[in-house]
Amino acid sequence: QVQLVESGGGLVQAGGSLRVSCVASGRTVSSYGMGWYRQAPGKEREFVAAINWSGDNSYYADSVKGRFTISRDNAVNTLYLQMNSLKPEDTAVYYCAAGSYGPSVVRGMTWYGKGTLVTVSS
Repeated sequence: QVQLVESGGGLVQAGGSLRVSCVASGRTVSSYGMGWYRQAPGKEREFVAAINWSGDNSYYADSVKGRFTISRDNAVNTLYLQMNSLKPEDTAVYYCAAGSYGPSVVRGMTWYGKGTLVTVSS
């Protein structure tokens, strides 16, 4: 079992930046891929970004490519998502996830946190 706790959400103006974090505990988290997903009001959860266990390979949704950067620090079991040039359409609850890393990440991972809300005002 893996436990994931997100933090860092908040209110930011369009064009601004925000970094959300996720602390992982439980099984050998450093051996798993990790990712970020988001769910906007009235919409289904969607894939944002994922990173492999070592942090040297990552994959992004087209909607955030070039604006968001995923990274991880296995020494402290923490996953990050740096979000720049934020847009109102980025408003959502952001969920940290862990599981297998590969083409299937766009459909989801095994474990999820409870989420942190990011609101981008216009």
